[in-house]
Amino acid sequence: MGAPIDWGVGHYEETAEQLLRASQAVLVAARPRAGERVLDVGCGTGNAALLAARAGAQVIGVDPAARLLDVARDRAAAEQLAVTFLRGDAAAIPVDDASADAVLSVFAVIFAPDPEAAAAEMARVLAPGGRIVLSAWWPDGAMIRMNSKAADTVRKAVGAPPEPPGFAWHDRDALSALFAPHGLRVTVDEHSLAFTAISAKDYFDLASRHPMAVAGLAVLDQLGQGDALRAELLALLEDGNEDPAAFRITSRYVIATASNGSQE
Repeated sequence: MGAPIDWGVGHYEETAEQLLRASQAVLVAARPRAGERVLDVGCGTGNAALLAARAGAQVIGVDPAARLLDVARDRAAAEQLAVTFLRGDAAAIPVDDASADAVLSVFAVIFAPDPEAAAAEMARVLAPGGRIVLSAWWPDGAMIRMNSKAADTVRKAVGAPPEPPGFAWHDRDALSALFAPHGLRVTVDEHSLAFTAISAKDYFDLASRHPMAVAGLAVLDQLGQGDALRAELLALLEDGNEDPAAFRITSRYVIATASNGSQE
C-alpha cells in the first residue's frame, strides 16, 4: 500500500474547478432538501458542500488537508454560507452516529486505503432513511492511462512492488457487497465529464499541479527521470485528444447511491 497522499500540496483547487460539474451531478442525485443534514466526505475546496448549503441544507465538510479546508472556509465566508469544515478522513469521520441525512463524496472516498473501514464509517454516520452518494471514475480512457503510467513509473523508480488492484468503486456488484453488511442497497448511474483546455500542453501544465503529480514528479526529478515522464504523459494526452483545434478528453464516471430506506 502506498504512502498517504498529501492533498494540501500543489494546487488542487484548479482541479476542483474542472470537477464542479460532477459535484453538481452528485447533488442532483442526492437531492438535498432545505434543513436536511448533509456531510461531504473528502470535501476538498468545498464544491459539493457549498452546493448543498445553497440548497438550504445544514452542511459539514470533512477533509484531511488543512489547507484545502481553509480554501473551503474562505469560499463559504465569501457567500455568507454557514458550513462547518472539519479535519478528518473517510475511516475516521469526526461526527456523531446517524447525524447525516445525506453523505456525499465526489471522487474522494475512492482514495480511501481501507474501503471497508470507509464504508463502515459512512454507514455509521448515516441516519435512518438516508443515502450515501459518491462518484467514482470508470477505469478506462486517456486520463486513466496517464495516471497509471505516472504511478507505475514512480513505483519502478523507487523499487516499490506493484500495487495490488484497487477496490472497484465504479462497479455495482462490488459496491453492493461493500455496503450490504450495513443494510444499504446500491444503484449506479453512468456519467461523463469533459476536461478541456486551449491545448494538451496547457492541460498538462494544470494537471502537473495536482497533489499526486507534484509528489510523484518530485521523486522522479531527484532521480533525473522527471522530464522523460513529462514527455511521455504529454504524448498520452495528445494521443487521446478529441478536439484537433484545442484540447478535450472525456472521462466516464459513475454516481452510486447507497440507501437504507425509501426516498420521497
